[in-house]
Amino acid sequence: MENIKIIFFDIDGTLIDMEKKQISEKMLQTLIELKKKGIIICIATGRSPIALPQFEQVEFDAFLTFNGSYCFNQRETILSNPIPTEDVRQIIQNASALQRPVAVATKNKTIANGTDADLAEYFGFAHQPVIVSEDFAEVVENEDIFQVMLGSEKKDYDKVMEETHNAKIVAWWNRAVDIIPLSSGKGSGIAKILAYYNFDQSEALAFGDGNNDIEMLKAVGWGVAMDNASEDLKAVADEVIGHVAEDGIYNYCIKHGLI
Repeated sequence: MENIKIIFFDIDGTLIDMEKKQISEKMLQTLIELKKKGIIICIATGRSPIALPQFEQVEFDAFLTFNGSYCFNQRETILSNPIPTEDVRQIIQNASALQRPVAVATKNKTIANGTDADLAEYFGFAHQPVIVSEDFAEVVENEDIFQVMLGSEKKDYDKVMEETHNAKIVAWWNRAVDIIPLSSGKGSGIAKILAYYNFDQSEALAFGDGNNDIEMLKAVGWGVAMDNASEDLKAVADEVIGHVAEDGIYNYCIKHGLI
């Protein structure tokens, strides 16, 4: 682990215990100590830039948001990859046929054409309300949409994506989906960030817990799944560590001399 120069962290279920809905003191300490050692720390999440958590005494160096559709650091945009408007329109139409409201996200706002219990709970993980707006149609037509979100079970995925051509579903919860560009994903976002910093894949480490982290773990030199991770993620991980509720990342970093 001596050559690690950058670490990517998923948020929900990785940095934050989804039961307690907060970061632990030991996890905060880990992030602070990693920065002191000169390691770049990067959030890698399905959340939007406006839904990123603020942690006391911790300033992340880079941000991979919308599952890789929009990546940036404190100085500039690293990657901007919106969903084609025609696909956004089609997804909204498909969702309407399923009687599902839809939320769309630009880089600085997230609005919806309605809400339901699944969408409201999904937004609640990030302590965000579902904002139903009269400007929904105008935003869809005139602004870059980086992610579409709606409540959906797996059995309806094909119906949600019917007649779309350049978009795909990524999901980390069984009652809702994030829809991003076909060419996007945490893996492609990480590749862009590594190229930006001129780092080799072998110099990158990543921690995750959901199926939307599969690409991320494959994109780095060493991909680590939490004990609370999905079985699909554990299957592709280089290593499985302790549960988020038991400070798995802190203990792993101590063990390997990262902090």
